[in-house]
Amino acid sequence: MLRLAVITLLALGIAHAQPWRTAAPPQAAPPANQLAIAGNACGPAALLNAFRFGSANWQQPLVKLPATTDRERMLFIIRHYGGRPSKSLTSQQRWTRRGVNLADLTDIANEMAAPFYLPRLTAAVFFAEKDETPARLLQRTHQQLGKSLSKGFPPILSLRRFAYRKNQWIIVEAHFITLTALPEKLDKTATTFPFHYIDPWGGKRCQGELAIPAHQHPPGLPSNLEMRLPQTSVGRNQLRPGEPSLVVLSAALGRW
Repeated sequence: MLRLAVITLLALGIAHAQPWRTAAPPQAAPPANQLAIAGNACGPAALLNAFRFGSANWQQPLVKLPATTDRERMLFIIRHYGGRPSKSLTSQQRWTRRGVNLADLTDIANEMAAPFYLPRLTAAVFFAEKDETPARLLQRTHQQLGKSLSKGFPPILSLRRFAYRKNQWIIVEAHFITLTALPEKLDKTATTFPFHYIDPWGGKRCQGELAIPAHQHPPGLPSNLEMRLPQTSVGRNQLRPGEPSLVVLSAALGRW
């Protein structure tokens, strides 16, 4: 029996020994914590974390910021870059009381990177395309996020929590996180894959799963993949008792 148990443990170890793809070697530096500023600072904090845990080239915009603490760095981003006119919000600045949207965060990231002659970052949406199956969407998402890691930039993921309220799915909260690692390869029959990320709410290193949504959800669910994040709230406190909900990956900022 003992020999069987040892063989089983060895088998499990081999199954989980798959290499992970990262943007840079692991670092002991603490992640940026948005709460050093406010609850709506997840965008600047996620961007700082992407630069900090990226390759040496992508660390340059962070190192050269005229600040010595993460609080000062985030304030500089908000005031210097967030105060500029938004290209996506009519007659508004990029930074609002609700934080910053992905389009404006993309512009901020590129303006910070431009002095160092870094490649342009772009946003990508992760809705199922016409005739694209959930399984294929999972494969495409894994490939695209992995590509950004391979090019040295940890992608910033834009999340949405949907709640099924009054017979329809509505958005109750949005959040940004920074993806730092995912499996090097994904089996063709996979319905989910694990990943490592940094949650700027509290500056935490976390683990999650990206998955094809379960079929038991009410109809009308957006054609996105489900983010299973036990360590991250994303508006869980805004749900009503017994209300079905899930967090989805809506888009990402990266180097594709």
